[in-house]
Amino acid sequence: MKNNKILITGGAGFIGSHLVDKLIELENDVYVLDNLMTTDTRYIQPQIDKKLCKFIKGDLRFQKTFEKLPKDFDYIFHLAADPNVKNSVNEPINSFNHNVLGTLYLLEYTRKIKPKGFIFASSGGTLYGDVEKFPISENEPLKPISPYGASKVACEAYISAYANAYEFKAVSGRYANIFGERSTHGVIFDFYNKLKQNPKKLEILGDGKQQKSYLHVFDCVEGTILIGDNLKEQRLWYDYYNIGSNEWITVEKIALILENELGLKDVQHVYTGGQKGWIGDVHKSLLSIEKIQKLGWRPKINFEEAIKRYVGWLKIQ
Repeated sequence: MKNNKILITGGAGFIGSHLVDKLIELENDVYVLDNLMTTDTRYIQPQIDKKLCKFIKGDLRFQKTFEKLPKDFDYIFHLAADPNVKNSVNEPINSFNHNVLGTLYLLEYTRKIKPKGFIFASSGGTLYGDVEKFPISENEPLKPISPYGASKVACEAYISAYANAYEFKAVSGRYANIFGERSTHGVIFDFYNKLKQNPKKLEILGDGKQQKSYLHVFDCVEGTILIGDNLKEQRLWYDYYNIGSNEWITVEKIALILENELGLKDVQHVYTGGQKGWIGDVHKSLLSIEKIQKLGWRPKINFEEAIKRYVGWLKIQ
């Protein structure tokens, strides 16, 4: 993935901004399209100032957005989305418009310019829903239990249809729970802020036994670029890979690791009760990464080291 002209939708956000940094490091000509509804340009501003990144403010839900874009991109990395799983239960139409409608309009643009590849940031846990056999392979039926998960399934279906009908290579990275520097949501971020307000007591949604796999954002970005690079060798017009880790950790264990990192002892845990943290929460998720490992990828940062890095960043915000 070198010396290409690349569009990154959602490139000002958490994962997107790290992807911008890495693709610039690999000497690519990077363009970012973002509506800035949930972020600003602070993380990519240094690259913009150095003229290493071009920023275009625009919203995928409006077709006029695509009039602003060049027509000669080599690769499109599609990360723009409404990322809030919990809110999608109360606002399913909003989730659909941002995730599915926006993706459909982007695919219309993609089929006209015919890039070398289209790489989609999909979801692991929410895509598969509640399953009984772990780790979860890519062959598991897709049974989402939240509108957000349903939107990701719909996006993948449209990407598959467009890639096959209009003959361009596309791939989805089905992410585990991604966290790390620049992230401002998720269980670790929530716990950190709760403990900052009250270091003696921590409220934990559900029963604390929810068990999932987590991955540091640096490893996520490397896996995403790798499946994009592999499009040249990909036999199918459309394929998909889980991007996660072989570790899975309970919510309660996360709390204990975080408390240790913060130097806190004897914190009282208060549980809201129930197997799930909220409606639509997938309480157990461990992705099989056997398929992407065959491409030569594996996580480099273990969970405790990832938390240490993330907490170090949170402390200086």
